[in-house]
Amino acid sequence: MTLLLVDGVQNAFASRMSRLLASLVVLLALAAVGVGIRRAGAHLESRFSTDDTEAIQAITFSLAAALASAFLVIIWHAVDTVQASFETVKVGPRQGVLALVGVLTLIVAYALTRVSKGLLEQRSGDVLTAHRREIIHHLIQLVVYVFAAVFVMSLAGVNPSDLLLGAGVIGLVVGLAARQTLGAVLAGFVLIFARPFEVGDWIVVEDREGVVTDVSLFNTRLRTYDDEHVLLPNDEVTATQIVNRSKSGRLRVSVDVGVDYEADVTRAAEVAEQAMQGCDVDPLLSRPEPVVVGKQFGDSAVVLECRFWISDPTAPRKWEAQTAVIDAIKEAFDEEGIKIPFPQRELLGREEAGGLRLAGNGVDVATGDATSGERTAGNETDGESADSPDGVTPREGSATGGDES
Repeated sequence: MTLLLVDGVQNAFASRMSRLLASLVVLLALAAVGVGIRRAGAHLESRFSTDDTEAIQAITFSLAAALASAFLVIIWHAVDTVQASFETVKVGPRQGVLALVGVLTLIVAYALTRVSKGLLEQRSGDVLTAHRREIIHHLIQLVVYVFAAVFVMSLAGVNPSDLLLGAGVIGLVVGLAARQTLGAVLAGFVLIFARPFEVGDWIVVEDREGVVTDVSLFNTRLRTYDDEHVLLPNDEVTATQIVNRSKSGRLRVSVDVGVDYEADVTRAAEVAEQAMQGCDVDPLLSRPEPVVVGKQFGDSAVVLECRFWISDPTAPRKWEAQTAVIDAIKEAFDEEGIKIPFPQRELLGREEAGGLRLAGNGVDVATGDATSGERTAGNETDGESADSPDGVTPREGSATGGDES
C-alpha cells in the first residue's frame, strides 16, 4: 500500500518542472503554516498556559515540517538514498539502550529546568524581579543542558575533552575579538544581581539623568525628561558613579533664598518654615518637617537654605514641590515685609581725580567726604574700571532697592 502511494505521487510529478513547482508550493505552504501557528498563539494562550501553548506550536510545526520533508523526498525520487543512509547505521541492543539513556537524560534535563523555574517563581518573592528570575532560569537551562549534552555525547563515543579543547580555542579567539562586548555582559550580571537600581527608578549617570526603562545583559536604557531615549553600555554604567534618587522612596530638595542684612534672620527663617509647612501639594512630605538653616553670607544677602522632602521622587514631582515652596516663601516674605535683596553697584568719585565726571555732559561732581559713605548717582560707562581716567571707582553694594547696572 505504501509503495503504491509512493509510486502514485512520483508518477503525478514525473517532469522536472512539476517537481520544482511542487517543491515551491510545499515550502510556501510550510511558511504559511508557521505564520498561522504563530498567530494562533494568542487564542491558544486564552485556553492553555504559555508553556503548553509553546509546546503545541512546536509539535504542530514539527509535524508539518516532517510531512513536507517526506513529500519532497518522494517526488524527487530520494527514497532509496534515505533508506541506504539508515542502513549504514547499525543499531543493536547496546546502541538501543544507550539511545534510550540519552533520551531519558534529555527528558530529565528538561524536567529539572521546569522545576527550577517553578521554584524561582514561588519562593523568590520580592527578592527577585521578573527580569532577574528570567535571567537565572536561562542560566540554569544553559548549565543543565550543557552537562546533559556532554553526557549524551560520551554515550555516543564522542570524547568531550576534544570538544572542550576546541571550544576553549574558539572561546579565546572570540574573547579577544569581542572583549568589550563580554565586558558589557559581565557588567550586566553585576547590575542584575547587585541591584543598584530598578526599572522605573530615577537615576543620574555622569551627565545623564532620567528614568530606567530597561536593564539587559548588554546595556541600560534611560528615558530623559526631555523625552530622549539614551542607551548606556553596562560596562560604562558600572565604571562610573550612579546616583539613585528613587531608592529610598523620598528625596530631600533644597531652595536657597536671600534676606536683607538689616532683616531679622531668625524671624525670616521662621516665616519660611511656616510657609513650607503650609504648602498643600501632594509631593511635599510633612515628616520629616521642613527646616531652614543659614547657609552663607552672600554679597548682598544672608542666604538661607530651605530644606523639604518629597515622596515617590521624580523630576516632575520635584519641580511641582519646588515651585510651590518658592511661591509660598515669596508671598509670606511680602506679607511680613521681609525684603529679598539683589546686587547693586555704587559709583564713588575719587578725591585725587577731582570728583565724578558724568558721561556725556562733561559735568564734574564733587566727591564729598570719602568716609561718609555718600552715594553719587550716575550712569556707568561700559568698560570703565577702578583706574579709569574719569576717576570712577565701581563698588559692589548690598542695598535693597534699585536696578542692577
